[in-house]
Amino acid sequence: MAENNQTAVAGNVAAKPKPAAPGGAKPAVSGAAKPAVSAGGVYKPPVDRQQSNPYKDSRVSAVNEWFSERFSMLIPIVDYLKKKEVPLHRHSIWYYFGGLTLFFFIVQVLTGLLLLQYYKPTESEAFASFVFIQQKVPFGWLVRQLHAWSANAMILMAFVHMFSTFFMKAYRKPRELMWVSGFVLFVLSLGFGFTGYLLPWNELAFFATQVGTEVPKVVPGGAFFVNILRGGEEVSAETLTRMFSMHVVLLPGILMIILAAHLMLVQVLGTSAPIGYKESGRITGYEKFFPNFLAKDVVGWLIGFALLIYLSVILPWEIGVKANPLAPAPVGIKPEWYFWGQFLLLKDFSFQGGELLAILLFTTAAIVWALVPFIDKKASREQKSPYFTVLGLFLCLAFVIYTFRVFLLYNV
Repeated sequence: MAENNQTAVAGNVAAKPKPAAPGGAKPAVSGAAKPAVSAGGVYKPPVDRQQSNPYKDSRVSAVNEWFSERFSMLIPIVDYLKKKEVPLHRHSIWYYFGGLTLFFFIVQVLTGLLLLQYYKPTESEAFASFVFIQQKVPFGWLVRQLHAWSANAMILMAFVHMFSTFFMKAYRKPRELMWVSGFVLFVLSLGFGFTGYLLPWNELAFFATQVGTEVPKVVPGGAFFVNILRGGEEVSAETLTRMFSMHVVLLPGILMIILAAHLMLVQVLGTSAPIGYKESGRITGYEKFFPNFLAKDVVGWLIGFALLIYLSVILPWEIGVKANPLAPAPVGIKPEWYFWGQFLLLKDFSFQGGELLAILLFTTAAIVWALVPFIDKKASREQKSPYFTVLGLFLCLAFVIYTFRVFLLYNV
């Protein structure tokens, strides 16, 4: 009986666990998290989500903390800009002209938005609104002058930036697309100048646009393009509307997309040094893009803005007289200075079939210029390419000579 009682009591006591075999599974720890199992019995591992703001525990000022909590995704971009460096050498000054071009474009956008508040793009009201802005609107004359001068300054800086980039062979691998996008931006800048020239609807702008839009007619199929551009056979109110829409909607939209791509390529690929400078030790050091180089850029912008103010006050653009389509064209009509080369070349090729030859000539030159990174194989191999340097010097010299000839012929 006693043994049976002891056996019964022993049956009510939990048996001691057997020792685990070497290498066997360890017993589960009490309180350990169980793996997530779905309703269908499929195991789903827990998801580790990244913190929305990994910089929230950083020791920063109250202002920086406020911004970092709301714009934490921008902090890596700022950190990247801080790491970017610009090489220092005797030609480093040419790096600043790209920033100046961008600055004058920003001035164009801001002043253009202000002018849009009063400008009316119709044949009957365009010139009157132009005069109203110039004479009646408080500081309207200054805004208009800043817009006009910044347009010329932007194109001038684009010229300098393009040629300096070419002579330093900054288009070589892997920056081919940076050069192509920059060339497209330059062409769009010329388009801004051409479409905006007619908007005041004064006599000079009207007849200059008429002459300029006649040029493509000598090319096969060019008359169709001219009719689309003019909105008819002749320059008219429809032409003004189309130029206005291209100037304030179409061209800015395209330019903003290309500009964003160009600036992204500049940041990703960095600033190029001339061929052989790194190997020969002619790079004296490196400068942080942010804030050192950017601070110097801003100083250049302030100087450029002061120059715009000076030119607006000392050398204001004239209002002119309202356009009269029935009046004869005044003597000495010519386009803006950045089209003088093409304008005079067409006059030099005034013989039979000469205009078509001139158009083919500078069209071919423009295509070759845009494709230089893919043609200049030596530069891509970090070798000097004197033939392309001579090509650049020839085009630069031709532009200067033709500009000077216009000064002599038209007593500018």
